[in-house]
Amino acid sequence: MDTYKITGGEKIYGEIEVQGSKNSALPIIASSVLINGISVMENVPNIRDTLIMQDILRKLGCKVEYHDNILTVDSTGCDKDEISPELMREMRSSIILMGAILARHGRVILSYPGGCEIGSRPIDLHLEGLKKLGAKIREKHGYIVCEAKRLVGCEINLDFPSVGATENIMLAATLAEGTTIIRNAAREPEIIELQTFLNKSGAIIIGAGTSTIKVIGVKELEDVKYTVKADRIVAGTYLCAAAMTKGEIVLNNIVIENILPIIHKLQETNCIVKENSNNSIYLKAPERLKAVNTIKTMPYPGFPTDMQSQMVTLLSIAEGTSIVVENIFENRYKYISELTKMGAEITIEGKIAIVKGTKKLTGAMVEAKELRGGASLVLAGLVAEGYTSVSGVKYIERGYENFVETLNLLGAKIIKE
Repeated sequence: MDTYKITGGEKIYGEIEVQGSKNSALPIIASSVLINGISVMENVPNIRDTLIMQDILRKLGCKVEYHDNILTVDSTGCDKDEISPELMREMRSSIILMGAILARHGRVILSYPGGCEIGSRPIDLHLEGLKKLGAKIREKHGYIVCEAKRLVGCEINLDFPSVGATENIMLAATLAEGTTIIRNAAREPEIIELQTFLNKSGAIIIGAGTSTIKVIGVKELEDVKYTVKADRIVAGTYLCAAAMTKGEIVLNNIVIENILPIIHKLQETNCIVKENSNNSIYLKAPERLKAVNTIKTMPYPGFPTDMQSQMVTLLSIAEGTSIVVENIFENRYKYISELTKMGAEITIEGKIAIVKGTKKLTGAMVEAKELRGGASLVLAGLVAEGYTSVSGVKYIERGYENFVETLNLLGAKIIKE
């Protein structure tokens, strides 16, 4: 099993380009199935999840080429409607293919998705949305079978603004007959990116970024070329790395508006954060971080749940006590038991984490159990006294491209073994 060996105490200092967004790239890659032609996607991050998605497309009959972060998918030969259960178990985001394959073939067979275990994350909202569009869904020997001779537009009210359900319904509705209205839709930037990609290929979608999305079905989509925007969670992670190590960093190729909730909380900790230009930001850490009053994770435009573990780790060395409330996933504090091995003083009461800042963390052997929690353990290792060994790095590499190389470029001392 691969591990990261981290020597703590080095400042993170320098300037980097932020990789393309994982959570934008995955639904965009899935939507290439809808196009009976060629999709060219630039700035696609070279991470485990995008590579798994490429493998799934190949097994569906697509021709896939990937070089230098440019992904080309020719879906002309896409003639399969079943997703390999082995690949489904590898990555939860594979569920997003359900709407696209159903719209293309009228049937899709898949098992329940895998990925990080950070809560139940049921797919009921996905299934209910597809049912309203006309799909018949049954379970057979542990597989989900969705069938629809035709999909017909309708009005769908989501009980919760689920990102995945919103994306799945958008994909299925793109080729449906008539108009679909999605109410209480997710408002995340990744939804806007999906709309932009689909509209460039000939779809008619209005309202992404608001709570109401309108999809007017079309008969077919055309060849398309698109550049994926920067990953806001990766950007936030590197900002935290610099903040924790008393460093300085410049991030380029980002959409500043998308990370404002993160910026505001970092400013509360006494970090200096300034916008350099429309797509560049600068952070300088204080001599000592200070606690924040409360962080509550919420759907966008609130504070992102995917940044909760990084901020808790940062606050574990801040002066004072902070309160963090996890409102999205009920089991997203798994990493804290590992963090406490390093000397963090954190108490969990249900969905609330009470973080009492300590002056130092100490190196230890810890295990990553999911993507963002794993990244937070690496951040802890950067500031810990002595050596930290992080195992389970396959989870981290699901979302971070060249994580070790980038941190080392910025001054860290990490060896992958």
